Amino acid sequence: MMNALTIDLEDWYYPELVREHLGSRPPEGRLPEIVPMILNIFKRYHVKATFFILGECASQFPTLVQQIFKDGHEIGCHGMSHRMLGDLGEERFRKELEDFRTLMKEIVGNVQIKGFRAPTFSLSQNTKWALPILRDFGYLYDSSIFPKKLFWNPLYGLDDAPRYPYRISFTDLRREDPEGPLWEFPAAIARVGGIDLPVSGGFYLRTLPAPVFRWALKRINEGGPFFVYLHPWECDVNTPRVPLPFLSKKATYYGLRKVLPKLEGLLSAFSFSRMDDVLSNMGALR
Repeated sequence: MMNALTIDLEDWYYPELVREHLGSRPPEGRLPEIVPMILNIFKRYHVKATFFILGECASQFPTLVQQIFKDGHEIGCHGMSHRMLGDLGEERFRKELEDFRTLMKEIVGNVQIKGFRAPTFSLSQNTKWALPILRDFGYLYDSSIFPKKLFWNPLYGLDDAPRYPYRISFTDLRREDPEGPLWEFPAAIARVGGIDLPVSGGFYLRTLPAPVFRWALKRINEGGPFFVYLHPWECDVNTPRVPLPFLSKKATYYGLRKVLPKLEGLLSAFSFSRMDDVLSNMGALR
């Protein structure tokens, strides 16, 4: 079973839990120190990934994007500003997609951008207006749904959404539309003993013991593919810390030292590729 390996290319100061606590001092980005290390790991394991790139970071570090593209990884869109869809609204979302398309043309040329991931998995029934806009811009798939509303995380989640890739309905995101123009690749959640266990990556990779994480992913593979996601700052033991409330601090900084060993364990245990390749192998993208 081929699964999708994805990186949300954003710097350490973009997460929602961090942004409001930055203060007035302009933050310094650390992507040039971390991204080459990630690319070297992928080379060592002979694996390709999808990088959902934040436009503001691409504008700041265009040579990183060029290297990602040169190495054969897929370029996906993560928006321009890392604002959640509900905060952007339709017109600003269109503007961000236009700006991203122009920026990518300047950096990597006429490359088809097939996939989109909303910041903070912010696609919901209230922001489903984003899907026709993605279609209008020529996108083929979305990967913005976290198919479970978690009581401890109010930022995202959509109960009753499918757990495997599906053609998404523009009127009800929880339903499949056999004639729909867009595919949805939702985040990975394993059903274990009547309990939903998020194992898509990020905080969940940092928190869960590696054997439990791998075991749950193998359960998911019994029915279809999954994707794993990471942020570069999660691979950085020197990620700058800012004062945060206790729970936000744990959610943001817990387990950073464990990420790279866990990532290499996953690369050894599973077959990974770009998200567009995984969908193509399913017959989803023609």
